[in-house]
Amino acid sequence: MSVNPKHQKIWDVINSIPKGSVSTYGDVARFAGYPRCARMVGVALRAVPNSLAIPWYRVINAQGKISFPAGSEKANIQKEHLKAEGVVFLSGVVNLKSHAWSGNLDSELWKM
Repeated sequence: MSVNPKHQKIWDVINSIPKGSVSTYGDVARFAGYPRCARMVGVALRAVPNSLAIPWYRVINAQGKISFPAGSEKANIQKEHLKAEGVVFLSGVVNLKSHAWSGNLDSELWKM
């Protein structure tokens, strides 16, 4: 099975998000070289093979919220993963000023 190269770039960005930080779908797309393609991030996340350990839960929407329906099993799992890493929710929202990842993409994406 071949991997979609666009998906691989997105997965590489998501793998670069450190514990305790989050990124938005739009920022992940931009960091991967696909500005204005936030939906592509969701497609790439749905395509992650079970054999890969991608920290999918570190990707949230631009409002600082989990995109799964509130109270759903997936939303609860994502929230628990983030809380375990020290991400704080206030009224169901992550403060992006405190937790948004803004790492050095050149060093993250091109490291050997």
